Amino acid sequence: MNREGLIESAGKLISFDSAAVLEYEKKLPIMVQLMNEKMEARNDISDLVGDNVLMMRDNHANHARFILSVMQNFNAEVLVDTILWVFRAYRSRNFHSSYWAAQLNTWLLVFESELSPSAYREIWRIYNWMQVNIPSFVICSDDKLSENKSKHISD
Repeated sequence: MNREGLIESAGKLISFDSAAVLEYEKKLPIMVQLMNEKMEARNDISDLVGDNVLMMRDNHANHARFILSVMQNFNAEVLVDTILWVFRAYRSRNFHSSYWAAQLNTWLLVFESELSPSAYREIWRIYNWMQVNIPSFVICSDDKLSENKSKHISD
């Protein structure tokens, strides 16, 4: 799927329940902390992020705030373009593409333990959409990385 297809599919995520968003916001600090603890405890963390654990922690905090803003003021184009930028930026810093599957699965474990069932179901929608589209994010970000390399070579 290309960028336009991703934007179209993301457009179906509109309208997040305000009570779920408020619960997510309230529990954000503890969920980010738990996320970092769980990811850092993985045996394969260096395979996923290299020696960039501090960058990973920053990513988790930024990710959580970004998803909150998306749920508060949904914009499919901003969601897709930001995710594609993140894939390019972090992969250029030696994050393995399988990091995102591990990250999103771990977020869901944290949410399941910290959020009410109704908030979890609501927030699951955006995480499921991101998980399903990881291959497309990789392909689209690969294309952009290749374009940028070609551009610099010809400069």
